[in-house]
Amino acid sequence: MTTDSDAMMDGADLATFLTGKLCHDFISPAGAIASGLDLMKDPSAQDMRDEAMGLIEASSEKLIALINFARVAYGAATTAERFRSDDLKPLAESVFKGARASLDWRVDPQEFSKPQARAFLNLVQLTGAALPGGGVAAVTAREDDGWLTLRGEADGPRARLKPEAATGLAGERLTEGLAGQWIQSYWLWRTVNDHGGTLGFTVGEDRVTLTARMPV
Repeated sequence: MTTDSDAMMDGADLATFLTGKLCHDFISPAGAIASGLDLMKDPSAQDMRDEAMGLIEASSEKLIALINFARVAYGAATTAERFRSDDLKPLAESVFKGARASLDWRVDPQEFSKPQARAFLNLVQLTGAALPGGGVAAVTAREDDGWLTLRGEADGPRARLKPEAATGLAGERLTEGLAGQWIQSYWLWRTVNDHGGTLGFTVGEDRVTLTARMPV
């Protein structure tokens, strides 16, 4: 993990990359809603109204889920300073809906600070992203000796970290590759690092493990 202050991205650049990621995440369901509405208005496609309505409903649910997730994982658009694990679980589950990987939530009832909640949701989603071929993303959160340990274990065929994600998790700025594959992992590292914690990862055969430790 790098601690060189020169490698830290300034706020404006960080906001630019995060905005790009969120726009990318939102455009697919938003575009699908627009396509469904176009079908509804097309006189020659009235036999597809039920299909169009199904597309609109499914895409609306996905968009709302992504927005609710992003409000906690990236923003501060909530006045809550503490989050219960029961509050975070549906947000975590929402980003696995329709994914090849399944979420195994192994978190006992507890509370998280806003930075801890932000870190945990990103860690959960990145654990799932490490399973392009499907598998199980098991996540845990445990307090011990004044530290909260957040862990995600991705087990499945072809479990892997993309090079850009590994770069971000190490706290390094992107020099080559796709920024969209890098920014979330860097954001996780930045969130953990800025609040006095550490972030690490290991990659083995059909397994990727992400571990963050943050002060309670």
